[in-house]
Amino acid sequence: MKFSANLGFLWNDRPLPAGIRAAKEAGFDAVECHWPYATPAADTRAALAETGLKMLGLNTVRGNVTIGENGLSALPGREEEARAAIDQAIQYATAISAGAIHVMAGNSSGPRARKVFIENLVYACEKAGSSITILIEPLNHYNAPGYFLNTVEQAADIIREVAKPNLKLMFDFYHVQIMGGDVTRRFEAALPLIGHVQIASVPDRGSPDHGELDYSFALRCVRELGWAQPIGAEYLPANGAVPDLAWLASFKD
Repeated sequence: MKFSANLGFLWNDRPLPAGIRAAKEAGFDAVECHWPYATPAADTRAALAETGLKMLGLNTVRGNVTIGENGLSALPGREEEARAAIDQAIQYATAISAGAIHVMAGNSSGPRARKVFIENLVYACEKAGSSITILIEPLNHYNAPGYFLNTVEQAADIIREVAKPNLKLMFDFYHVQIMGGDVTRRFEAALPLIGHVQIASVPDRGSPDHGELDYSFALRCVRELGWAQPIGAEYLPANGAVPDLAWLASFKD
């Protein structure tokens, strides 16, 4: 299997270009990030060209993090800011040839929030065009209390309603295990809608070689179902930003 280093958690103590180089040296097949906007796109692009790695995706900004905001696109009355965040993400992704953008919903609930989220996702899909995939990701209610999107099934309903070919699901086994488990059956059911896969141990969100979720089984199922794209390693290293990588060699083909 192929794996992508999520530089939002791994090597996040160094500038993004240095994190890209570290991921290459460690044997990752691709990279992804959270919010790269403090780094000039030209610097990121140069590091990607130097290493030969592809940036799989990045996130829209969260908003005002000092008051706990965690995305803008499902917040009624914040449409202008949400679309500016989408435009910013598309501009950066285009400059570095990133494959996907995770449009963060934010902390909200109810029918109005759902309507606004759908409208903003339509906007994002149309602005992104065919070269960029728009992703939405259900987050668990322990790490992201109050977040609008919590389950695979809720996300699947929204994707079907938006009905845009470049809107896909980010299936993070860590979040899905916490929000109901039954991960391999739910992965198989959602497979036609999935645009990216992420992993981390449960419950500590560490490297994927321990905890209650057996990735040797889960990832074998993923491979047997035909998933061939790099899987995002989005986990919290035990020793700060420098990741423990003993798992990587055993999980790679």
